[in-house]
Amino acid sequence: MADGREEVRVTIRTVAADAGVSVAAVSKVLRNAYGVSDSLRGRVEASIEKLGYRPSVAARGMRGQTFTLGVLLVEIANPFLPSVYHGIESITDAAGYKIMVGIGAARAGREAQLIEQMIDNRMDGLILVASQISGETLDRYARQIPTVVVGHHEPTAQSFDTINSDDFEGARMVVRALCEAGHRDIAMLAMDHGPDHSADVSPQRESGYRSAMTAAGLVPRVIRVPPSNLPREAELRAVLTAPDRPRAVFCWSDLDAVPLLNLAHQLGIRVPHDLAIVGYDNSPVAALPLISLASVDQDGARMGKMAAQALLSRIGGRTVPEHRLITPRLVPRASL
Repeated sequence: MADGREEVRVTIRTVAADAGVSVAAVSKVLRNAYGVSDSLRGRVEASIEKLGYRPSVAARGMRGQTFTLGVLLVEIANPFLPSVYHGIESITDAAGYKIMVGIGAARAGREAQLIEQMIDNRMDGLILVASQISGETLDRYARQIPTVVVGHHEPTAQSFDTINSDDFEGARMVVRALCEAGHRDIAMLAMDHGPDHSADVSPQRESGYRSAMTAAGLVPRVIRVPPSNLPREAELRAVLTAPDRPRAVFCWSDLDAVPLLNLAHQLGIRVPHDLAIVGYDNSPVAALPLISLASVDQDGARMGKMAAQALLSRIGGRTVPEHRLITPRLVPRASL
């Protein structure tokens, strides 16, 4: 400069220091990220204006790949999820990628926080398994980072890919098998869900159940239980002790089918003589001889592989969305 003073370059760190916030917070404001308060946005924007900061598009483009992927699982207790994760890992390891795993604990707010962290840590892409976030929010994130979602039915989505079991057809398989076994009083144990979760797996399975029951000339009977992250034993016990207990129960997931089967044994209810039970997921515990639970197999490992392949394709530049369904199969066991 003419007066001998060196011009100081304004960076994102300069803005963060001036606003009294973290660099990650400034990044969130710049990306118009989810969960930014009006107060935080105002402070950061005031500092940006005062300092004349302009984000460098060129610098962002030169950052390159980190060869790190984020995988967000809905919870850690579901025994079906490890097969999905191992399928993902078998593809990403061979491609030279590292994985950062987050557990959403079946809470949309927690998931959003983890996704923000993964974006801030410059992940190359995200795989979300059974996400509790709405499609609208998923779209906003997917426009910032390549994203594939497993266990979320939104075949019209343009910004992200979906990999699913054909949950509708899987439920129809169960009803048909129970009808072939001679059952007419068939209830479904479905997870309680709000209107924002119509793309989740439980509503899809409920739709398939209702369709098959109607096709068979039977009256659907849906019994709702709380979300999978909440206690449900009281609701399961009420099903088994009700004076009009159904003759057969299709459970939306083994997460409820296995406890229901165990509780039936405790109450002296013979399975399948007094009550037939069929689950969904074909989790490892379902195959144990003392459990022997009939269940729908989704082929979690294949779903994971397909999700990883789709994500690597997204990272490679593909923009046309992919929405793929795997045809499930019913594994008959003693509970049927």
